[in-house]
This record gives sequence, C-alpha cells and structure tokens, in this order.
Amino acid sequence: MNLAELRARLTALDRRLLELIAQRQGLASQIAEAKRETGHPTRDYRREREVLLAARTAALELGISPATAEAVLSLLIRSSLATQEQAKVSAEGHGSGKTALVIGGSGKMGRWFVDFMASQGFDVEVADPVAPQPGRRHRLRWQEGELEHDLIVVATPLGITDSILVELAKRRPSGVIFDIGSLKTPLRQGLKSLIDAGCKVTSVHPMFGPDTDLLSARHVIFIDLGAPQALAEAQALFASTMAERVVMGLDEHDRLIAYVLGLSHALNIAFFSALAASGEAAPRLAGLSSTTFDAQLEVATAVASESPQLYFEIQSLNEYGADSLDALARAVERLREVVRTRNETAFIDMMRMGREYLAGRTAVRSPSV
Repeated sequence: MNLAELRARLTALDRRLLELIAQRQGLASQIAEAKRETGHPTRDYRREREVLLAARTAALELGISPATAEAVLSLLIRSSLATQEQAKVSAEGHGSGKTALVIGGSGKMGRWFVDFMASQGFDVEVADPVAPQPGRRHRLRWQEGELEHDLIVVATPLGITDSILVELAKRRPSGVIFDIGSLKTPLRQGLKSLIDAGCKVTSVHPMFGPDTDLLSARHVIFIDLGAPQALAEAQALFASTMAERVVMGLDEHDRLIAYVLGLSHALNIAFFSALAASGEAAPRLAGLSSTTFDAQLEVATAVASESPQLYFEIQSLNEYGADSLDALARAVERLREVVRTRNETAFIDMMRMGREYLAGRTAVRSPSV
C-alpha cells in the first residue's frame, strides 16, 4: 500500500477506536445504575488496579508498550468515572423541587455551580450583569426582586464578595447562603453580619477549577461558622460525588491556604520571573530541557495563564499570606548559603528533610487496594 492508503486505514482504525470508546461509555452508564441499585461506591480502587494490570499484561502479549497501555486505560477509567459520577449526581436529585440563586453565575466558577446544581434538579437563577445564559432565569442585579431561594451561592470576585455578604445580611434571606472564595479572612465582616442576622450561612472553597469534570481525589472545604443546618446542606450538595469533604475553621483555612495556594503560586511566579529575567531565550532553554525542568515549566505555564488579579488577591488579602512568603525567602536564602559555602552535608540534610516530609504526603494520598 502507498502512503495515502496506509493513512486511510489508520483513519478507519481511529474511527473504530472512538466507536469502542463510545460503547465503553455506554457500559459505564449502566454500571453506574447497577452500583446505585446495589449500594456500591462509584470508585473501586481494587477493580482499577485489576484493569491496569490486565492492560499491561495484554500489552506485552501484543507487543506494545505496557506504559502506553496503562496510560490509555487510566484515561478511559477517568472518563468512565466522570460519566458514573455525573449520572449519580443527576439520579439522586438533591435539589429536586428547590430553587437556587447564583450571584456571579456568569463567571467561570459561577457557571460551574450553575450547571452542577441544575444537574441535581435545582431551579437555578443567575444574577450577573453579564448577558443571560440560554435557558436560565436571569436578573442583572441580585438586589432586584425577592430572595426566597432555598440556596444562595455568592460566586463573585473576592474583592467585592464581602460587601455583597454584608448587603445580604440586611435582607435576611431564609435560605442557606455560602460563598466560594479562595480566601476567608477578607470575608470576616460579611460572614459575621450574616451570622448576627440569624442567617443560615457557611463558606465553601472548591479546590478545583471550572474545567473539572470529575471530583474524585478533589477536595471541597467547608467552613464551620456555627450554623449546622447550613453546613450540612452545603455538604449534601457534594454527597453524590467522589469529592473529599473537609470541614475546618476560618482562620485554619487561610493559614493552610497560604501554603497550598500562596506558596505554590509564589514559587511558580518566581520561577518564570527568573527565567524571563535571565536573558536566555525560551526556545534555547526548551532545546536543552530535562524531565524536571519540563514538569516545572508546565506548571509554571498554567500559573502564568491564570488571572493576575485573582492571584494577586490570593497573595495580598490573606492575613496569613506573609508566613509562606517568608518561609520561601528563608528556604531560598538557606539554599544560596549552602551552595555558596559548598556545604555538602547541609545540602544532603535539606534533601533528606524534604524526602522525609514528602513521604508522609505520599502515604496519605496513596489509595489502599
């Protein structure tokens, strides 16, 4: 066969592969229904391990890379889990017969919550000055009209969220209220106003972005503000998902987020800033890159593409933000001094300390099978 004929055969095989994937997705939906009927959890780590081991064995028999087979099956497993999770959320209908208002519902995370709650059966209304979403009830200003919704989600930029919470407190809505801000200390006044007004209020931090389609291994943080009904109802929104639900206090949240978000963002901003100021051309560095450099560059590229305004808020508005930046500065200065003085023992100690610390993280995150 000539090149054109070989390519035609390859195109036909690609089509068959996609048809098989579609069939697999259909089976995943049936499996989701069977799991619901029998009370089985959506995710089964033991079964996943069996599938991946079988894929590697089959790959050896077929003469292809076991790593490639495992990567492909891992992607298909993730896709199947997303299908099953979405089917479960929709089937259990937590919001059936209830109403919800999403203030800022035309933003990225606002849209995620609109779709997420609509999939649970909520009648969702969006309040946002941006143009209405097709098929959604919409008001340009949240202050217009009644606030008789069962649930009110504040998904606005962090800089204006506190004032909105204060205004909401004056209206005393009867439904559950929560924000989804990345920080909580800047919202003290608004949250306290709602508490003092007797409102059912909590605060939520989804630890994922708007493109997330599977909540397995993702975390959602809930802030306990002394309103148990609000806390329970907010957690119930995610009960049908595989998300890890974590409850903590407001100050504890921001103290930890200073490292989880603040430190990681700052490290990557420093990384790409140092590269940009180095005078070395990016294509030249790419031609000499290593596995570690490529991995770091990929994360840094993702950080650089995010909203500068949001990331500045995360760095500057957290009452505990300086702690992580100071820790980073001390660590860099310590490394500089160790290298400057050629102190191999101290360098080894730094590496050992990091290895021991990260080993604890690996133990926590590794699923049992």
